[in-house]
Amino acid sequence: MLKVTSKKIAKTKTVAYDVAEQLRTPEEMAAYLDAWLTDAPDDAAGIARALGDIARAKGMSQVARDAGLSRESLYKALGENGNPSFATVLKVARALGLRLHADAAI
Repeated sequence: MLKVTSKKIAKTKTVAYDVAEQLRTPEEMAAYLDAWLTDAPDDAAGIARALGDIARAKGMSQVARDAGLSRESLYKALGENGNPSFATVLKVARALGLRLHADAAI
């Protein structure tokens, strides 16, 4: 007779990854946005989400105040279906302490 014993198998617990938790310094934030601008320059929604990630890392309420926007409108503009105006992008970038610059595309 074969005896079967049951072994407890440890279950792996997963958690959602949030890039905002990894953005700790201004240099990391700038590098993250630069990567989006370089690697996906036509993905306006992705770039807006990247700004949203950085804003969450810095504190959405403070960024909204510094940009002269309401917290709710900032979440909406930089969220999944957001479509911020260029003026909003500039305000948010300034509030985040980031500068946009241009290089010649060769």
